[in-house]
Amino acid sequence: MKPKHVHLIGICGTAMASLAGMLKQRGLQVTGSDAAAYPPMSDFLASLGISILQPFSQANLQARPDLVVVGNAISRGNVELEFVLDQRIPFQSLPRVLHDEFLLDKERLVVAGTHGKTTTSSMLAWIFQHTGRAPSFLIGGIPENFGSSFALGSGHDFILEGDEYDTAFFDKGPKFLHYFPDAVILTSVEFDHADIYKNLDEVKTAFKRLVNLVPRRGLLVAWDGHSNVDECVSRAFCRVERYGFAESSGWRITDVEHLPAVTRWSVLRDGKIWAGFEFPLAGEYNVLNATAAAAMAANYGIGSDAIAEALREFRSVKRRLEVKAEVNGITIIDDFAHHPTAIAQTLKALRARYAGRRLWAILEPRSNTLRRKVFQQELAQSLSLAEEIILADVFRSEAIPEHERLDPTAVVADLSASGKRARLLSNADVIVETIAPELRSGDVVAILSNGGFGGIYEKLPAKLKLLHEVGTTA
Repeated sequence: MKPKHVHLIGICGTAMASLAGMLKQRGLQVTGSDAAAYPPMSDFLASLGISILQPFSQANLQARPDLVVVGNAISRGNVELEFVLDQRIPFQSLPRVLHDEFLLDKERLVVAGTHGKTTTSSMLAWIFQHTGRAPSFLIGGIPENFGSSFALGSGHDFILEGDEYDTAFFDKGPKFLHYFPDAVILTSVEFDHADIYKNLDEVKTAFKRLVNLVPRRGLLVAWDGHSNVDECVSRAFCRVERYGFAESSGWRITDVEHLPAVTRWSVLRDGKIWAGFEFPLAGEYNVLNATAAAAMAANYGIGSDAIAEALREFRSVKRRLEVKAEVNGITIIDDFAHHPTAIAQTLKALRARYAGRRLWAILEPRSNTLRRKVFQQELAQSLSLAEEIILADVFRSEAIPEHERLDPTAVVADLSASGKRARLLSNADVIVETIAPELRSGDVVAILSNGGFGGIYEKLPAKLKLLHEVGTTA
């Protein structure tokens, strides 16, 4: 019997919130719970009319659901999960529900990689939408062109952000192995998710397994700028097309211009001029993301002119170089930082977009990789691209064994030794009180975290406005 009432444990995860919306759109009763809720997903769920039950409690399951979806952040010991197991309430993982309920009759285009998959899948979905293909999509962020992280379109295509993170407490394999793609974009392969992967070889094995799922008739569009990607695609059974800056790239990027309000570039296809593109996003990595999306779209019959028109109108993704506020000439930017490579690319993009302005980097080490010392040296190198660097304490540091834990003091010491101005300030409130008086017109403040960061995104603009009001009335 098809379920009528579905309850999601851990509903505030981006993918979980999206699945909740999809299930509700299908006409099911949807409930969900989480330990804490913060924007953008809390606002998104509210817009769907789905309330978030807080905190986790057996009472949240008293109206016994037909099916429980267990988020991958939920572990044994969670009070709701234990109740589900004790009561033998049927439960399943997000990827399995997604596959069984939404993917069976669709052409599945999966965007995977350590970096860039949210933005690339958003671009691809927008290109398909803009050209009338009415795709379905599920993305690990909220594309601003859609205002939603999911859609159930009338078309045949389903565009998925393919996450290499594990599936559920009872299924430790990557989520993307449940999607059985017809086509894949592979943007990058680096060591990440240090909480579930022991080393780079394990990460590469996960991506190799994804590649091995693509049928012979399918397509793999892969970046050609790193040996890790080369290795992962080397034994593909399907057609493989490479994109990047190399002369040998099938989809070769040339003539990139980073301008104050727009980025422009050209693409050669098999050595011949194919298209000129521009969009309002900053950063070389976004040029790569857009070129990957364009290559995939072209293989699905979409012309270069239509792709160019769609990219001109692409508006980015929330929490990806998102301008949160501009106060007295100070620009405050939110970016979903999770890895030193991503931090470096973000800061390089801001350098290009805001040339000549003083750049601040304020980092909360919050991702499961950044909380560990595996990239401690690389983190200092990435942050050194800013003039002013602030580190907060490691998020929930007590959950990481001390010998594995990032040492922010050492990162600050390394930066200071190299001549950079770096400080360790414990939390959002201390950071706001300390730096707000130091900020001046023209400064660009990049706040780097993959979580709520103690409300700093709201607190810093509010403090700056208060200081301005006090200053003007003094």
